[in-house]
Amino acid sequence: MVTMLVFFIAGAAFVATMLGGALALKLSDRLHLILGFSAGAVVAVAFFDLLPEALDLGIHYYELATIVTAAAVGFFLYLLLDRLLLLHAHTDESSEVGQVETRGHVRAGSLSLHSFLDGIGIGLAFQVNAAVGLVVAAAVLAHDFSDGINTVNVVVRHGGEYKKALRWLIVDAVAPVLGVLVTLLFTVSTGHLSLLLALFAGFFLYIGASDLIPESHHQHPKFMTTVMTLLGAAVLFTAIHFAG
Repeated sequence: MVTMLVFFIAGAAFVATMLGGALALKLSDRLHLILGFSAGAVVAVAFFDLLPEALDLGIHYYELATIVTAAAVGFFLYLLLDRLLLLHAHTDESSEVGQVETRGHVRAGSLSLHSFLDGIGIGLAFQVNAAVGLVVAAAVLAHDFSDGINTVNVVVRHGGEYKKALRWLIVDAVAPVLGVLVTLLFTVSTGHLSLLLALFAGFFLYIGASDLIPESHHQHPKFMTTVMTLLGAAVLFTAIHFAG
């Protein structure tokens, strides 16, 4: 039953990414509100679900400081990964067209790698229990939707054609499915699982604070995007509370 649910969510992640990319071409003037909601949801999952579960599972194996340190490592590891992949992704007016387009592909590739890690996060969460898996999946689906938006936007913004944006969108949509499937090949001990959940809490905090929140505020009124971010956090907090 759980395995079937995991497969269903993997498929939902694919659909969410594709839907986000499709809407990026049609509703660009409203997407900042969706991104703001997604930011609150992703950060809320880190604070209210992943970290508490990591602490609860790991309390008999590690010091509290060790588990919190794992979350910090996740945050800075994701930052390092993001910066290394985007080392040459900055554009300026003197850039050649080919170089600019290549940078768009690099950025799209990094988003696809992020999505693959999201899929792994879903699979590991289901190894804790179904309730944790569903909550994490909800946050990942919100993030994957925004990833689809960002994948299309970044390719087109850097001079790529629509067909190239669509190809990257498909890669990004398949990535979380592969991540989920990978976790079906192995199981993790309770102690190690607690550290991995903390690590992914750090990942989610970085994604929300350093990617989704700034992107939602970019060139848009901050009041409504802030309201949507708080609403996203409140909705996920409520869902986590009732999930037990």
